[in-house]
Amino acid sequence: MKQTRLAKKLLKIRQALELSQNEMLKRLRLEEPYSRQSISFYERGDLEPPLFILLRYARVAGVCTDVLIDDRAKLPSKIPATPKHRP
Repeated sequence: MKQTRLAKKLLKIRQALELSQNEMLKRLRLEEPYSRQSISFYERGDLEPPLFILLRYARVAGVCTDVLIDDRAKLPSKIPATPKHRP
């Protein structure tokens, strides 16, 4: 089942960090074959990012991965946040 809020959460993270899509790509340390267009696809919900990219988003945002993938969970009001778990 596809998460319905994931794309909006990814967009909110990038906007909260005040990053362009290209800057987000760099912050996530993504290289070829990923591009600004990949970030756009994720934020529009056209593609779901692989797990390793979700983990990177979670770390950049300072949240647990379940906050990203659980539609019932909300992002914290301040990003980056402090995760409620210890890595």
